[in-house]
Amino acid sequence: MRSLFSCLFLISFLNAFSQDDAKPEIKPIVKIDSLYREDQFYFSVTYNMFTDIPSQFKQNKFSLGLSGGFLRDMPVNKSRTVAIAAGFGFSYQNYYQNLNIYDDAAGEILYGVNSYNEFVSNRYRQYSVDLPIEFRWRNSTFESTKFWRIYAGIKFSYVFSNASNLDDGENTYRIKNNPDINKFQYGPYLSAGYNTWNLYIYYGVNPLFKSTATTIDDERLKLKTLNAGLIFYIL
Repeated sequence: MRSLFSCLFLISFLNAFSQDDAKPEIKPIVKIDSLYREDQFYFSVTYNMFTDIPSQFKQNKFSLGLSGGFLRDMPVNKSRTVAIAAGFGFSYQNYYQNLNIYDDAAGEILYGVNSYNEFVSNRYRQYSVDLPIEFRWRNSTFESTKFWRIYAGIKFSYVFSNASNLDDGENTYRIKNNPDINKFQYGPYLSAGYNTWNLYIYYGVNPLFKSTATTIDDERLKLKTLNAGLIFYIL
């Protein structure tokens, strides 16, 4: 009997000691940022088109446009659903079309529009630095990163490199950094959608070419750019 009581006492002592030695569970503190910003990286994929085209002008194939950069978000209301954003980015624009750009023996750049059976390939591409500025509306909260958005703005671009390539089956003409191209380009844009996926459209206000320098059959060339596609925002 004495041995039985000794065992019970020892078990009770060890159980009490183990309970005293157990550490309380510490739950992590979740910090809620009520002063959040939608600072975002963006990336867009577009189909490139022209407006104000000359007669018999056409495009073929898929004219691809790519752009990416960063936007700094600056909320202007207490709920932070309205903001202004400014940023910096780069763009690559590619156009397949039947506008011929070539030079003669004297080095003068000439322009014309031919049917597609008169050349093998013809394209124009440009690279630019972009400065977008936009007005933002969204129904976001500090608890969720998934929300509806409508962003409208204007983009200023500086074309630091451009090139056109024409292969008419007999000769190949390559014009790099054409001086007739407007290096400073600008226009309004609009993006709207939900979460990461958003529709995007941009319209170039000023012509791609300097209208005083480029003509086709004594008609000024007034091509303007129109890009439509998708834009993705990444926090």
